[in-house]
Amino acid sequence: MDAGGGDVTAAVRRRPLHYHVDTSRRACNCARAIRGAQTAPFNPSARQGSQRDREWSRKHFKIRAQLTIYGSTLCLCVYSKAKQSNANLMQDHSCSVTRGRTFLVAIAACNAPPVPLDDILIEKTFVPEKCVRAVKVGDYVRYHYNGVFPDGKKFDSSYDRGSTYNVFVGKKQLIAGMDKALVGMCVNERRLVKIPPHLAYGKKGYGDIIPADSILHFDVLLLDVWNPEDGVQIDTYHTPSSCSRKVEVSDYVRYHYNGTLLDGTLFDSSHTRMRTYDTYVGIGWLIAGMDQGLLGMCVGERRIVTMPPSLGYGENGDGSDIPGQASLVFDVILLDLHNPRDGITVTNQKVPESCTRKSATGDFVRYHYNGSLLDGTFFDSSYSRNRTYDTYVGKGYVIAGMDEGLIGVCVGEKRTITIPPHLGYGEEGTGTKIPGSAVLVFDIDIIDFHNPSDNTEVTVIHKPGECDKQTKKGDFVKYHYNASMMDGTSIDSTYNYGKTYNIVLGANQVVPGMEDGLMEMCVGEKRHLVIPPHLGYGERGVPDEVPGSAVLLFDIELVEMEEGLPEGYMFIWNDDVSPDLFAEMDKDENKQVEPSEFTDYIMQQVNQGKGRLAPGFDPNRIIDNMFSNQDRDGDGTITEAEFKLKADEATTHDEL
Repeated sequence: MDAGGGDVTAAVRRRPLHYHVDTSRRACNCARAIRGAQTAPFNPSARQGSQRDREWSRKHFKIRAQLTIYGSTLCLCVYSKAKQSNANLMQDHSCSVTRGRTFLVAIAACNAPPVPLDDILIEKTFVPEKCVRAVKVGDYVRYHYNGVFPDGKKFDSSYDRGSTYNVFVGKKQLIAGMDKALVGMCVNERRLVKIPPHLAYGKKGYGDIIPADSILHFDVLLLDVWNPEDGVQIDTYHTPSSCSRKVEVSDYVRYHYNGTLLDGTLFDSSHTRMRTYDTYVGIGWLIAGMDQGLLGMCVGERRIVTMPPSLGYGENGDGSDIPGQASLVFDVILLDLHNPRDGITVTNQKVPESCTRKSATGDFVRYHYNGSLLDGTFFDSSYSRNRTYDTYVGKGYVIAGMDEGLIGVCVGEKRTITIPPHLGYGEEGTGTKIPGSAVLVFDIDIIDFHNPSDNTEVTVIHKPGECDKQTKKGDFVKYHYNASMMDGTSIDSTYNYGKTYNIVLGANQVVPGMEDGLMEMCVGEKRHLVIPPHLGYGERGVPDEVPGSAVLLFDIELVEMEEGLPEGYMFIWNDDVSPDLFAEMDKDENKQVEPSEFTDYIMQQVNQGKGRLAPGFDPNRIIDNMFSNQDRDGDGTITEAEFKLKADEATTHDEL
């Protein structure tokens, strides 16, 4: 068996040992009594030792044995059936052997000289599953170790000093055996290395610490490896499906990262602070390796950036969590990217085929939006409130980027507006939803817009060939309509009720914009009306029907009209007025006209076609109003002195 670089049988035969021979079975317990002993089966007939050793063993014994070595103590337990009597089985050793008798020999050799080694012995006690890089000659390594003698006595340990051992490999900065042992190691690999004296400190030893001709055992754990020629290594493990822009020098970025040493030890993370790292790229605000590692990234991209210490924190580390000469590994996800020179970016998602008007400075716009950060993180939506965002544009009522992005839009247009932070919420952001220096992305849908100076827009769709009369103030009109908003949302329709909508023009029975749209219209004419909110339902709208500040669309058709009375009149005579009008009303001839007498007389004139009440109003209410105007003292009756015709009045009254 090869234990320490030589054949044990040959070594034992060549070197006299101080031993004890005991034929009792108890002697073999020495192998189990030595704690931590290294054991190996010993079979002289196996292919071990020299040819002469094997022939000697086969000649004398059928042997099964167990060899135990612990430091300089050797225990050999032999079970054998002797082929012949031999009093000198091993040179300079005596024991009793009887032919044909099964016997047991136990040899305990204490304070034996160490077994010589020809070369280093390496036992890999842990090998990582993944090894992206193995140590080569010329590499710089950082490793921990425990150094012991074969008897287990410790002579040195990097752990005791609290720092790794850092050195170039293969440049004679180490003992020769360690130089050889480190080659081929992977980060996080662990090796037990036995180094013979001639590859360690040889015959001179090392002061009072390591005696001459000492075999050294090292338990080595590799933590880091790099080469002076290394640059930044980039491993992109997620690429977004679309990438309209990549990081360039002088760009400002926001990113999250986990920072580890090459062995996986975490030293920092932006995730634990729940805040991105925000910085300019390529102008020296970062360590050189990160400056290089961020270039060319897309928003949403994830990459591993590995850098040697020369591009990280160098020989001294950061004085806290990063040791000197440490390779650094950053797991980075880019969340945001802009340049101080950026303006807004507008991407049209939908442009209506017909666009007769585009928004301009001073217009009032109603729009829906979804707001997100550049990485897609949602922060706000008007849809979630089920209400449009309404504002003047170009007047500073909204952030500068949105003010600019809402200029030149059409009703029904959908666009994406990307706003850099200096045109958004700047370095401070807005509390928890929008972080500082964040690029904002708004997907907007223009519902409508108008200008406070707008009037009702009238478009004639159809006009009959003959039109003898046109509507005017005071006329009683009957019309059909379909009402909707600018985005096509239906509001109401008279067709749904199967009847017309009837009003007196100029009587404030409809919104002012409708009054305007019905003027000078012919029966049978059809029009399309666009009514701005200040001529419609204003800022408040109609609850659950018409939103505040909504532009209204009406498609109207005039079905019927009845000519109204002259302005200021509620009743007119079709024939000449009787000179005895008061007397005709005063049926009981008591020189007073009662309300009933007044009502009966007026209705009689209307029914006989001699007079006409203002159309579109309740006749009784009109007559009551007429009576009140004549009852000047308010005593409930009209005297002849109070009674006057309209033509006789110096001031305007709605009366006879």
